[in-house]
Amino acid sequence: MSRMVQCVKLGKEAPGLERQPYPGELGKKIFDKVSQEAWQAWLRQQTILINEYRLTPIDPQHRKMLEGEMEKFLFGEGSAQPAAFTPPN
Repeated sequence: MSRMVQCVKLGKEAPGLERQPYPGELGKKIFDKVSQEAWQAWLRQQTILINEYRLTPIDPQHRKMLEGEMEKFLFGEGSAQPAAFTPPN
C-alpha cells in the first residue's frame, strides 16, 4: 500500500513519494507534502525550463534558479512558462 500525503499542490490526499527526491530540508518538505502526481508535473515543468532556457543542472546558478522555480511550482503561486514556449500539439 502506498504512503498517502495531503498534497499541497493538488489540495487532496494522494499517494506520496517513495523516497525523498531532493536533498536537505526542501527535499524533506517535498517528501512530506507533495504527491507522486504533483512531483511528476514538476518534472515535466523542469524539463520545459531546462530546454527553453538551455540550463545545465550542473551549473550552481542554474540549479539555484531551478530550485526556486520548484518551490514556486510546488508550494507557491506556480512556475511560469517561458515566454517563447509553445506546447506541442
